[in-house]
Amino acid sequence: MTTNIWAWVRDTHRQLAEAGHHRLADAIIELPEHATEGRNEQLDALYPEAVAAARALGLPWVEVYLRHWRMQNLLNKRQQGEAVLPEAVDLLDFAHREETAGCPQSVCVVQDFAICHARIDGPGYVAERLAVVGETLDRIEPARACYDCLSREYSDALEDDGRAAEALDYLDSAANRMRAAGQPVSLRFHQARAGTLHLLGRHEEVLELLDTAERAEQAQGRRLDERDQRWGALLRARALAALGRTEEALALLPGRAEAEKHADLRGAWTQTVELLVAAGARENDAELGAVLAGWVGYLDGVGAHRPCVDLLLAAGRLALARGARTVALTLAATGERKLARLRRTDGVSEQVAALRAAAEALPEPELPVPPGELTAHLAEIQVPYETGADLLSVALDRYRGEQAGATELAVLLATVLGGLGHARAAADLLWRYVEDDPADRELTGALGEMLIEARDAEGVRRLADRVAVSAPADGHWTRARWAAAEGRWAEALEQCRAILALDDKVLNTRRLAAHAATELGDHATAQRLYLELLERAVPAGDAGDEDGHRTVQEPDLWHLITAASANRDWAVVRSTGALLDIEFDEPEGPVDEEWQLVSIRATRTNGATSDLPALRTGPATARILPVLGDDLTLNHGDVVVFAPALLERPPAEDAPEEERQHWRPVFGLLTLLDPAGYTTYWIDGGRPGDEPWSVLREELHEAGYAVWVYSGDQYRITDPTEDGDTLPGVYAALGVPPTASAAEADALLHRLTGGWPHPLAWPELAKAAGADLSRHEEIVERYGL
Repeated sequence: MTTNIWAWVRDTHRQLAEAGHHRLADAIIELPEHATEGRNEQLDALYPEAVAAARALGLPWVEVYLRHWRMQNLLNKRQQGEAVLPEAVDLLDFAHREETAGCPQSVCVVQDFAICHARIDGPGYVAERLAVVGETLDRIEPARACYDCLSREYSDALEDDGRAAEALDYLDSAANRMRAAGQPVSLRFHQARAGTLHLLGRHEEVLELLDTAERAEQAQGRRLDERDQRWGALLRARALAALGRTEEALALLPGRAEAEKHADLRGAWTQTVELLVAAGARENDAELGAVLAGWVGYLDGVGAHRPCVDLLLAAGRLALARGARTVALTLAATGERKLARLRRTDGVSEQVAALRAAAEALPEPELPVPPGELTAHLAEIQVPYETGADLLSVALDRYRGEQAGATELAVLLATVLGGLGHARAAADLLWRYVEDDPADRELTGALGEMLIEARDAEGVRRLADRVAVSAPADGHWTRARWAAAEGRWAEALEQCRAILALDDKVLNTRRLAAHAATELGDHATAQRLYLELLERAVPAGDAGDEDGHRTVQEPDLWHLITAASANRDWAVVRSTGALLDIEFDEPEGPVDEEWQLVSIRATRTNGATSDLPALRTGPATARILPVLGDDLTLNHGDVVVFAPALLERPPAEDAPEEERQHWRPVFGLLTLLDPAGYTTYWIDGGRPGDEPWSVLREELHEAGYAVWVYSGDQYRITDPTEDGDTLPGVYAALGVPPTASAAEADALLHRLTGGWPHPLAWPELAKAAGADLSRHEEIVERYGL
């Protein structure tokens, strides 16, 4: 098999584009980038439409390709395991049917299958992984790009079997075979080899290898992508930490936010942090423990059993070092539960047992007050969460199963454990009490919160069914919150309606129902629900509303304004704005004013997001300023409704003056209200200088057109009059208003730029105008546009 996968991709992209299937053509280019860079939201937005299009067009090879790259994302970037095993098995079967067996990407699906089993239990599936990957390697040539990937997968299996030296020899042999076949060894291959060297304790060689490999990559004209830069920094940081060069390691270690965003970093990041903590170079605090616990919970939920155990052992060692007894015991219990999901437990079972023994050996704290007074005492002195967990655990044990006094402590301990990242353990604790008292609403409510936080779908269903027997509304509320957490907004709204049919006075249900209606684009229903909420609310400070849920809250008013804006109910916008002390220029009529510059975050057709400059025209409306391309459904002059919550915090008061001056509020796009009807055409060519360009912009503006420059000072074009010299260029979008035709726009540009020393080209506009294209084609050719 010698088919070049990327040659096939280029040919397929061209064929799809020529046939008019532009979105699918774009998807086969963009989807692998989203997958490997960890742009998960963009991938999730793009994938369903793309794979549906491939199926509708009868393109099984394209389907294999798309499904493989999504599986790479799920397995590598999101570190999923047993949760995606059915899909991995089905994809392997689909990729080896008669109609797909010749697809060049079918070979790579074998890697998906092997990685999935590695996530579930790498050491437990070593034999199967070596067999399936080895058989595939035997039937493909080293000149193929997938030989690189599969060789790394084979090496990973050897490492999981404790054979790191053999894995290194295998990688070196594979690299020699690829070079002999004319196939370059990828930077990611070198990074994998660096990981093997780390296992062997050869940390100086790790640093040398990464430097050499990256220089070679750049010498070949290949730019390091974001993923390669992240991993290069992390692998160096880990090697430096192992060598005791902690300051250098800290400088290179990706921030915690990067590890939060990219799940594939978390294992090596935690190893590095543990080394730094041991060296006294990084603080080992409860916040770090909560982060690691959250990651453990994530791996637990997606069935990545072996990585979950590896991570919880590291978290457990750090918890022991902090003296966090309850946290360490909780991690040990999670480890014991996960051992049952592993095929091979030699070595790791001993480590889990050692964690429990060490945790139990930590001293129990003395209770400062009797158990029944502990809740009030903790609220008064506000002890750290891990200390509170230890105290509550001791107090709860003192009750020895007595339900009456223990329930309050159990709920509080579960809340504390949830705050420390142990939602699954918190739910397990509460289940024991719910079994004895399923009618306790505080208890079932707290359990519902923990089950949702732990993403335990079966637990949520079990709880909802149980509480619905005696309290149907509570059963619906549990299901509604779970549906909302998963983004199933129609179901959330349906469950809320069932509650309102039972009790018309509840306000929180209306809040959730209105939010669900907004997500569904049903702004009329959302407005009705918010108005009903205002009618049924009690006055602020009412004695019967300690938690504030029955009074009107400021976000309620903002959401009502947003819904009313989407419905063009300007009277409600104005009356509700008055409750927020908002002043309007006019007392009545549509709200269309000039407030401040903001940014509207919108999603492009490829799933990426962009922050678009806009002029705020009211409390929840804005007019888009730039002229935009066809990868956005918005354009210049469109009036949109945005969600009221700020997506980014404003700069701190002590931030630099320039940062504070240039900051603009960023809001999320909710819906298009009034389209302005502009059509975009692109102009390109020599920039004439500031004054002629300003005159052009002014005259276009006076004629109702819009123009937005996308090029910067670095944009240069070929000077045809000077050999090898360049000229300042300009690349801009022209917005043609709905009142003008393409022919009129073409004639106007000719009139305004005809005297310029270097002409502009606008081939798409000329084509739409039915004008002569040869002039524009000649400009493009002469100036290298």
